[in-house]
Amino acid sequence: MIEARNVTKSFGPRTALAGVDLSIAEGELVTLVGPNGAGKTTLLRILATLSRPSSGTVRIGGLDASRDGERVRAEIGFLSHQTLLYDELTGEQNLRFYARMYEVASDRARIGEVLERVGLGMRRHDRVETLSRGMKQRLAVARAVLHHPRLLLLDEPYSGLDAEAADRLTDLLVELGRERRTILLATHRLGRGVSVGQRVLILHQGRVVYDQPRGAIELPGFAQLYRAMTSQEP
Repeated sequence: MIEARNVTKSFGPRTALAGVDLSIAEGELVTLVGPNGAGKTTLLRILATLSRPSSGTVRIGGLDASRDGERVRAEIGFLSHQTLLYDELTGEQNLRFYARMYEVASDRARIGEVLERVGLGMRRHDRVETLSRGMKQRLAVARAVLHHPRLLLLDEPYSGLDAEAADRLTDLLVELGRERRTILLATHRLGRGVSVGQRVLILHQGRVVYDQPRGAIELPGFAQLYRAMTSQEP
């Protein structure tokens, strides 16, 4: 589903990505961890076609991201640091707006389906500004999956969530993964990241420096390895 080869990105003299190679199969749920400034958001924005790499190639579902951006975006659900929800609208009104943007057929039925799935069916007529942070995040996930994307790109989805809200989000992501959706989740929370991903990658100084299946990882040892790898100076 994702094939990235020697992807670089520079912002003036600063190098955010320094030659990323990444291959993710359809249906994989992969966690990308790394400290702030490692390049996680930059990489996800490039994969989502919201930013162009300085060099290298990206293919999503077999499509060239630089040439077929519109077709690629139709296959992607993207969750950024912002929920991209309108506070003055209700949850249902927000999803209705995005359904029109994505030309979702039978949008009323689909909106009801995704709201129930994220546990917000009873709050569908409440304005977003009245929802808790966890509810807003779940509504943002509903927005991201509304158009049946094959690929979900999630940038720090646990940010600002308490333990209960984080657990509910984890359960939802695992459930989506069982549907053979491809999910790439970027986070700096090691415990959550290791528990939810089938593979765990470490991004440090713009490079993938670690890539292992979850079955090969024990959290205490991984946490020690992570600290050692991410404390290295260039």
